[in-house]
Parts: sequence; C-alpha cells; structure tokens
Amino acid sequence: MNARRRPVLLPLVHTCAAVLGLGSLTVILWTGIEERGIALAFGLLVTVGELTRWTGAARVREAAPLGAAGALSYALLGADAGQPTHHGVAQVVAVVLAASLLGSVPHIARGQGPVLDHLVRRVLTVGFAAVCYQPLYNRGVFGEWGGPAYALLLLALLALTALCDCVLAAALAHSRTGWPFGPLLRDELRALLGIGSAVCATGAVMALAVAVVGLWALPVFSLPLLLTQMSFRRYAAVRTTYRQTIASLARATEIAGYTPAGHAHRVAALSRAVGRDLGLTRPELAVLEYAALMHDIGQLSLIDPVPAGATAVLPVAEQRRIALLGGAVVRQTGVDAAVAVVVERQADPCRQQPVAARIVRAVNAYEEKARAAGPGGPLTALEELRLATAGDYAPEVVEALARVLTRDCLTLPAAG
Repeated sequence: MNARRRPVLLPLVHTCAAVLGLGSLTVILWTGIEERGIALAFGLLVTVGELTRWTGAARVREAAPLGAAGALSYALLGADAGQPTHHGVAQVVAVVLAASLLGSVPHIARGQGPVLDHLVRRVLTVGFAAVCYQPLYNRGVFGEWGGPAYALLLLALLALTALCDCVLAAALAHSRTGWPFGPLLRDELRALLGIGSAVCATGAVMALAVAVVGLWALPVFSLPLLLTQMSFRRYAAVRTTYRQTIASLARATEIAGYTPAGHAHRVAALSRAVGRDLGLTRPELAVLEYAALMHDIGQLSLIDPVPAGATAVLPVAEQRRIALLGGAVVRQTGVDAAVAVVVERQADPCRQQPVAARIVRAVNAYEEKARAAGPGGPLTALEELRLATAGDYAPEVVEALARVLTRDCLTLPAAG
C-alpha cells in the first residue's frame, strides 16, 4: 500500500546534506580556513543562536532564528569593513555545520536536541545561498553593484533561499507523515511571513552592516532578533496555556461520569490526523482539535448520563439539543467562535455541515462504535460508518479516516 512504502525522499535529502557537509569539512581541513577572525565571529553567532533556540512543546517553523540569520548573513557576506573577503562555499557550510552541532550539544544532552531534519535544512539552505552568491562575488561580478541595488540583490537571494527552504520542509514533512504536500507547503509559506521574514531581513542587514563597519555590527543587529525571539516565546507559552485550559474543560464530562476517560483526547487526536489527511491548514486544524476536545460538553445538561457517553445512537433531535447546548457552553468560555460553530453543528445533516463538524461527527461515532465492538471493533466500526455514509457521515471523511487507521494498523489512538 502507498502508506507503507519506504519514503525515498528522506534518505535522498539526508544523503545530499551529508555529502555537502562532510565534503565541505574535508575541503577546509585540507586547505585551511580563510579569514579566521570572520569565521570565528560568525561561528560564535550561529552557536549562540543554537544555544538560545526554542525548545518548548509548541511546534515552530524556525526554532533558532538568530542562528539562521547568522548563517545566511555569512553565506552572503562579501566584505568586512570595506575589505573583500575570500571565503567560499565550502567554508560557509563547514563553519555553519560545526557551529550548529556545537550549539546543539547542551540540548541533545537534555534530550531536547534538534531533529535531523533541522540540521539537514540548515546545511542545504545555507549551501544554496552560498552557491548563489560566493562564486559570483569572488569573480568580481558584484564589484560595481552598490547602494539600493546591492541591498535588493541580497534580499532577493534571501527570499529565494527562504522559498526553497519552505519547499524542502514541506517535502520532508510529506515524506515522513504522508500528509498532502499542498497544505503543508501553504502552512510553511504562511509561517514564513512571521519569524521567517525577520530572519531574512536580519540576515541581509547583518551582511550589509559588516561590509561597511565590520564585525562590530553583529552584536548590534543580533539584539532585535533576540528580543523578537523572546516575544515569540511568550506568545507560544500563552498558546500552550490556552490549549491546556481547553483540555481541562474537556475533561469535565469525564470527571462527571458522562463520558469514558480519555474519550475527548482520543477523538481530538484522530480528528486532527483525519484533518491533516484531508488537507486542512494549520489554523483549521487548531479549530478542529479544540472542537473535538469539547464536542461532548453539552452532555453536562443531561439529567441522566447516556450509557458510555455514546451520543451517536441517540435520536437526531436529542443529538441536536446536546450539540446546541454544547455550543452555548463553548461560547461562554471565551473560546474562538469558530469552535462553538463546529460543536453546535455536529448533529446537522451531513451535507450542511462544515468540514470540521463532519470530521468530529464521524470520528466520534467511530470511537464509540469501536469501543463497544470488542477486539474486532476498529474494522467493525469502520464498516458501519461506510454503510451509513449515504446520509449520516461524509464519504470523503470516512475514507480519510480509513487511510489514517490503515497507517496506524487499525488501532485506536492512545489515550491522552
């Protein structure tokens, strides 16, 4: 099956990065380092950037923005205080690779080191930028470029490098997970407008400033990006707290005995996987996950709990009443109104539901049916959903659910 094919892109990209990195290190060991002071300064900047990298639970596109900006500025460095430099592509890659590995040592020792894809992307993107700039600069092609034209050249090269990095990141994620490439690339491009634009701008400014005033420009222009990184950490902490609050609210039905333990988290995890398979974007996935966590909160209005919290077997009118009451509760919590809409419309006719509501409805029914059917529950539940797709469940959602379960060997997601 396609889901079981051995990914070809991952080993290919990793091999290319390994060849480039090891080849560059070999060349530098053989020929020596040009302008050691400059190499040491930029190597130290990249190391500090990796030491201060974001290691929180939230997934971020660029965990070490200072390290990325320093690496890109070194790749596009043409002069130091008016004096032309002579380092080439191999030295840029070797210095960035060595500094990135050195800065990652404390994180790796704590079990928080970067995944291999992080280093692979860093080596390949820096190598790409250096290949585009260094050979032409060393041949004197940019000798007569100055002022705004030279600045625009650096920005254009950085923008092209950032776009290539987005494509590479999306391709690696697609190869690892099997999720659709288009939505992954769209998420990467959207994230590029945030911290990615700050990294590109800082990289260009550093290269231009060092060319004029020398290496003293590095600490001066590093400070704004460090402050931006600190602000981003606070924002990520707020988002994490927000999600934890929603997860705590979702446990209210479990504590009250209305739903089985871990039901909301299982539905949320499987809904997010189905949403990924269907190509939902990152903001849409966030709404889907929050709605899935809180989809049963309307059961708190019931005098007598539904046996095992299985709302899928209730009459449609009762399902709709519980959904509307749940949406009202969600609106009172201050959660995004889009989440309340998904919760409210779980019991609507399938064709009238938004995609997120279709997903939550199908996944909730699957989890309830699989739990009640014993050892063969997953297969039995999936077959029941397929037979009911004519009116109750969206066929495309059920098929996406089947693909996700196939990748997981038809097992229920782990609780929590």
